[in-house]
This record gives sequence, C-alpha cells and structure tokens, in this order.
Amino acid sequence: MACSNTGTLLVCTVKTAPYSKPRAFRFLQPRKPCPNLLCLSGKSPNRPLFCLPNSPTLGELCRNHVPDHVLRRLEEVGYLVPTDVQMEALPILFSRNDCILHAQTGSGKTLTYLLLIYSLINPKRSAVQALIVVPTRELGMQVTKVARMLAVTDPKLEHKSCTVMALLDGGMLKRHKSWLKAEPPTIVVATIGSLNQMLEKRIFNLDSMQVLVVDEVDFLFNSSKQVSSLRMLLTSYSSCNNRQTVFASASIPQHRRFVHDCIQQKWTKGDVVHVHVNRIKPMPACLHHRFVICGRKEKHQLLLSLLQSDQPESGIIFVGEQSEKSKKAGNAPSTTLLIDFLRTSYDGSLEILLLEENMNFNSRAASLSDMRQGDGHLLVSTDIAARGIDLPETTHIYNFDLPKTAVDYLHRAGRTGRMPFSDKKYTVTNIIVSEERFALQRFENELMFICEELALEIPC
Repeated sequence: MACSNTGTLLVCTVKTAPYSKPRAFRFLQPRKPCPNLLCLSGKSPNRPLFCLPNSPTLGELCRNHVPDHVLRRLEEVGYLVPTDVQMEALPILFSRNDCILHAQTGSGKTLTYLLLIYSLINPKRSAVQALIVVPTRELGMQVTKVARMLAVTDPKLEHKSCTVMALLDGGMLKRHKSWLKAEPPTIVVATIGSLNQMLEKRIFNLDSMQVLVVDEVDFLFNSSKQVSSLRMLLTSYSSCNNRQTVFASASIPQHRRFVHDCIQQKWTKGDVVHVHVNRIKPMPACLHHRFVICGRKEKHQLLLSLLQSDQPESGIIFVGEQSEKSKKAGNAPSTTLLIDFLRTSYDGSLEILLLEENMNFNSRAASLSDMRQGDGHLLVSTDIAARGIDLPETTHIYNFDLPKTAVDYLHRAGRTGRMPFSDKKYTVTNIIVSEERFALQRFENELMFICEELALEIPC
C-alpha cells in the first residue's frame, strides 16, 4: 500500500483483481538497440528504441512494393522499426488481400494502410485512386497530415508528387468541388457526410479507386446517422471486386460475426484476412488504471486535487455528452461547467482547452493544434477526442464521467500510451459514484486490466 499526503486528502492505493491474470501467449527474444533511431516527435529519445534480432526494418518490409522516395521519407521522419500490426499486416496487404486491421490504439494502423496506398497509386494519373473514410473531422485532419507528410518529395526528382484532399465538413465544399473537377486528387480523406454530398451530386466517381479504407469501422457501423451511407459506399458507389478494401479499428465487437458479414454482404472479397494483434491484451500494457469513489457534488473538487497531486505533463479530461432532458431544461453542458471551474480554480501551468461536437470547425482545429504544439495542456472533451486522435505527449486521462461501454473506455484510455517502444507509464483515472463501480468492474473483465482504488480520507 502506497500513501501520500496531498494536504487535504490522504491517498491510498488498494489493488483489486476482478479476474485471474492471463498467461503470456508467446515469448520474445532478447532485444538489441537499433542505432540512430529518431523519435517521431522530432525530439531526442529518452532511451534507445529496440528491434528484434534478425527482424526486418519497416523499409525492408516495404521494399519492392512502396516507391523509393516514400521509403526515404519514412527514414527521414523516424519510422524505422515496424510495430506488430505492420509486421503482420503489410505482407498480407502487399499480396492484394482485403484486410481487417484489429489492433490496439497507437499500434500503427494508419501508417500500415497508407503504405499500402502508396504501393498501388500512380501519381501521374489524374483520378481518385484511394479513399479513406473517417468518422470525425479531427481524425481526418490527422490522417491527412500523415498522408501529405509521406507524399513530400524532392523537387529535383522527376516523379510527380501525389495530391491528398480532405473532405471533412469544414464548410469549404465549393472549393473542393472546383478542385475535383479541375484535377482530381490521388487520395481523398473524407467523413461519410461530405463524401456522400459529392457522390450524390456526381462531382466525382470511384471508377478508378484501387483502395478503400474505412477507419474506426465499428464506430461507423454503430452510428445510426452514418451506417446507411457507409453501406451505400461499400456496395452501390463501388464494388468490392474492383478495389482492395481495408477496415481498421482497435475494437471490433463480435469480430468473427463481422468477418462473416463482410463476405456475405460483399463489403469485402471472400479472401479477407482478419489481422488481430494483441488479442490477449486489448489495452496497452503501459497504462496504469485507477479509480476513486465520491459523491456527485464532490467530483469537481476531487478532480482539482488529483491534478495538483499528479502534476500531469499533458492530459485529457473526458466528460459525458449532455442529455436531451438537460438541454430542454436549459442547463449548461457539463463541459462548460467544468471548463469554468478549472479556469477559476486550477493554478497549475497547463493551459485549459475545450473540444466538443457543437464547436465550429476552426475552434476544434485550434484546440487540437494547441495540444500538439504547446508545452502542456488539459483538454476537456466529449468522446469526440476518443477516436483515433494521436496526442503522443498525453500522460494522463481522467474520466470525469464514466464511459457508457467498454469499447468507449478502450478508446478513451488509448489516447495516452501511444509510443509503442516507450517504457514510460501512463495513467487513466476514473472518478465515479458508488453505483458505477459495477460498470467499471465489467470493463475490467471485458478488457482484461486491473483498476486500483484510490481510497480517500479527510485528515483530522
């Protein structure tokens, strides 16, 4: 038991184990350092990253498939050691099989499917050859940034650089319409809503599409607003026989049933391969989970005490969506109440930022930009930040409101611990009322992690 006196609260750690710990399913050989390995953030690494003896580098995996200028770009930005999902999936993808990428958050799925795309497209051809569908503008902005980063070429070279367009509900569809008609981009990254507008108006077609990627596929299929449009895209606007299809997510509930449906519904070809990495540990092992029980009226003050005690380098505080009943009653959203409280009560060095659905596009983009560029921030957000957003400097996650499902918990927790070769520990803290303890235990059993209790006592 470890205790620390924070001044107002005595914090004691008590371990709870809702399930027997699974045995490891394989053993890795001793690792050796890879020299001159660059950090993806551009900063010097705190320790050397590692690769397995005799295992191929990422460049070696892609050689003879991905153009040399893209491989050089990979090395320039520090993508040298392949992650587990890249090791398993890239040979399958380069063999032209349809694929379902099912792996932990932060495991490298985005780079995996982008390398497939760059192995197939022809930049000299003026047509949309690859389409990446994403559930949110924020994830779309991130994928677009990585795709354009890989497309950067030396102007002295003869080959043409491919173009990447983002159709992300940003109120700029008129400009995109002109661009699509003048010279179609090679790669399009789109939310399903913006994409449908263009396809329904026949601004462009998918006749030349070679690769279709659906990122966070389980989220899109579970969204009542987007599932019908997604089905249209998969079966009416394009045919699985004329493209290579890739579905990606950290969570695919009932995945065996999903693979069956993919084939039966002709969303993919019959040769679709389910690449399921780290199935025993769906949650990154570097995460430390904990919870504290308190009354509803104590949650704001408790969060403040935790922030003062933890001193996070950068964090995300997840708040539940406002209910329709609360909206009709004219109540302020929980995000607004929490932001106002922190801005008046928090005296730490971190900047307080907000990200939620009803913010305009520019405000949402600015919040994420500040998170990536600043020295440290606390982002108060709804689940809009829980899917695919890559903020590698985030050290702490706070669930101010417990998520509704284990899948939501998995994606929230996955916003931290996103450096696969780091030995650093990251923390996920749940602030719950007593009746939510059962729900949290259910998440522990389903996702196979242990959550430690912070027992709080008021000192005499």
